[in-house]
Amino acid sequence: MLASLGTMPELAHQLSGLGGCTHPVRLDGHRTEYAVDKTTGEIGRVLSHLDSADLPSGQLLVRCNNRRATRCTACAETYRRDTYHLITAGLRGGKGTSEQVVAHPRVFATFTAPGFGPVHNRPSGGRDCRCGIRHGEDDPVLGTPLAPDIYDYEAAVLWNAHAGALWRRFSIYLRREVAKRAGLTQRTFRDHARISFAKVAEYQKRGAVHFHAVIRLDGPEGSDTAPPCWATAELLADAIRAAAKAARVDGPEVDGRSHSFVFGRQLDVRPIRSADFDDGQELTERAVAAYIAKYATKGAEATTGTLDRPIRFLAELAHARITDHASRMIRTAWALGARKELAELRHRAWAHMLGFRGHFSTKSRRYSTTLGALRGARADWRHAQAAAPTVPEDGETTLVLAHWVFAGTGLSAAEAWLASSVEPAPGTEGEPTYG
Repeated sequence: MLASLGTMPELAHQLSGLGGCTHPVRLDGHRTEYAVDKTTGEIGRVLSHLDSADLPSGQLLVRCNNRRATRCTACAETYRRDTYHLITAGLRGGKGTSEQVVAHPRVFATFTAPGFGPVHNRPSGGRDCRCGIRHGEDDPVLGTPLAPDIYDYEAAVLWNAHAGALWRRFSIYLRREVAKRAGLTQRTFRDHARISFAKVAEYQKRGAVHFHAVIRLDGPEGSDTAPPCWATAELLADAIRAAAKAARVDGPEVDGRSHSFVFGRQLDVRPIRSADFDDGQELTERAVAAYIAKYATKGAEATTGTLDRPIRFLAELAHARITDHASRMIRTAWALGARKELAELRHRAWAHMLGFRGHFSTKSRRYSTTLGALRGARADWRHAQAAAPTVPEDGETTLVLAHWVFAGTGLSAAEAWLASSVEPAPGTEGEPTYG
């Protein structure tokens, strides 16, 4: 049908600009750019005009930009690559970050959740699990409770809900611990050094969130200033261990039971070495960036076997292909969501995330560039590859008037078929292009 209407080439060109996105956002509306006289403010000629009705699909198609690989492989891959560049910039410089960060103390730390009951696992040394079986790496029972009826599902869900607050408390304590080891007060510490970080949240198979973080010790102005002479990776690692042990967040009281949350005893802190000196045993910048970027596109569904979307009714679980353990976590979150005293935790809205409601990828302001800046650089590159638009003359500026209305998501069957057969436009897929 598309071929008979003569719209197939034009539609193929529009779809190629999605870079492989399979669930684009569809918009109805228009956008007009005018030249405006800087002196009088008078609106003059039209520089450009776009109307969704004139597009081959009849609507403007915008990439969904979903970070989840289970929802959109193409957009998740772009997110992964952006995260990789963001982490790498904070380790080796570039993208507006000083290259001298290579010489700053940097560590890679993993923070785990405490135990909520024994689960099936793979003990080190090739030992058998407590159940008496030596599980394979892909055994679906890994991470599930040995005794589900006594597993503390309530504490597990509440831990996920408070994990972000616990990280914030840890970051405060970390500054205190570094200052103490440097012989400084907390007030004077900011005049000597600054702590920068980037972290990603990952789910363990048991459904508990844990954090992987790059933590860097800078001078007082961030990456542009050298850290003081007392700043070492060993001092930073020691302070991280002390701060992680001291961090605690008080939780709610449920049915007379008080909850408080701390990090688990398993804490791994390792210095990051330059890739130029990789001897096969050191943790390198490239390895760290690739590891964090990998988990930036995964949610609870990737490791725990839960859902990758919110639910509106608990009855939806009857038709969902999820594990019994994930189902019990979701049901626990749903039950906690019915309590008025826990309303601010929004357990029902985040039940599919097993209670976790934080951002998967976060960073401190001075760590490196931002995902927004990377997306903007890519958009500017695409714009430069397109036909040169009409530009305002000297003495003119531009005025943009636009009105867009959400019209749905996804592709029609014909569009999906055509999209699968066209190559993405340059700069819309693969390695992002940055200036």
